[in-house]
Amino acid sequence: MKVALDISPLQSGHKIRGVGFYLLNLKKALLQYFPEIEYQFFTQRNALDTSVDLVHYPYFDPFSLSLPFVKKYATVVTVHDLTPLIFPEHFPSGLKGSLKWQLQRFNLQKADGILTDSEASKRDIERLVGVSNNKISVAYLAAGEEFRVIKSSSHQAIEQTREDIQLADLKTRYNLPEEFVLYVGDVTWNKNLPRLLHAVKEIDVPLVMVGKSLVATDFDKENKWNKDLVEVQKLARHNKNIITLGFLATDDLVGLYNLATVFVFPSIYEGFGLPILEAMQSGCPVIISREGCMPEVGGEAAYYFDGYNTDSLAKAIKRIFTSKKLQEELSKKGLEQAKKFSWKKTAEETMRVYKKVIGDRL
Repeated sequence: MKVALDISPLQSGHKIRGVGFYLLNLKKALLQYFPEIEYQFFTQRNALDTSVDLVHYPYFDPFSLSLPFVKKYATVVTVHDLTPLIFPEHFPSGLKGSLKWQLQRFNLQKADGILTDSEASKRDIERLVGVSNNKISVAYLAAGEEFRVIKSSSHQAIEQTREDIQLADLKTRYNLPEEFVLYVGDVTWNKNLPRLLHAVKEIDVPLVMVGKSLVATDFDKENKWNKDLVEVQKLARHNKNIITLGFLATDDLVGLYNLATVFVFPSIYEGFGLPILEAMQSGCPVIISREGCMPEVGGEAAYYFDGYNTDSLAKAIKRIFTSKKLQEELSKKGLEQAKKFSWKKTAEETMRVYKKVIGDRL
């Protein structure tokens, strides 16, 4: 079997976002666990080998014409989520966007198989795209292996470990408080960040936020898609307890998860929510909402709140922030929950879909 995998997102801004992370890890896992398969990694500017059995498009944007109109090969498409279509009042598409969505929807309906990140997304794809349930398969994602616990095992050790020194350096470089709430991610309406900023202000605890858009200046402030970004940046400027760090290198991000008192992911909709597992795998207690796919990822290892209620979020943060016992319990449960997800499993489910598609066409 010869599989062509579209790596075009790695040539764009998606390289440092969730799509790029997914594609890099999927590519690595496929090569590692299924080396007997012949792969062609291509961009949409390249011509495909005519001997290809299947083409996998690992990214889908409802408002961008990313799928071919003429279908020459068996195709699999990964649809991570359809957030803008589920909340159109917060993500207006405009006339051009609406037309592109109809074309993308038509091309997606022609795909032989669709992969997605969660059961919640699967239900949305079935409803909004109009494809049968058995055409859609769930392949959960996983945190990268670099996300791990790096705190020293004994706080009473006489000699500092190399990890202790690295964490101390991180605290100094970013001027971090001893205890803080951590958020990692983008700033769009579904991320629910204004509610998070109001909650931490209400209970007067420090918040450290990581994400490229948090410190962006060159964006359209009148675009409704950026409404929450404008509000979050304004709220952060007026609260000395809020530290916005922008994009961080992976090593620094791992250290930050280890230093944080609690990680809060207040989103009310996600295709998956990778930062949840990154935090858990790093031993950081996690607070998430009960909306969308979040319970699929968090299981019994997260502390939940009502995603549409600021008071519920504030109470959840305060309870975990002030209880070492709960922090330790959530940390242990999170480490176990993270073990349920792996890129090996992602690759296996992906390969199962490849083989099913090829088999159905023989």
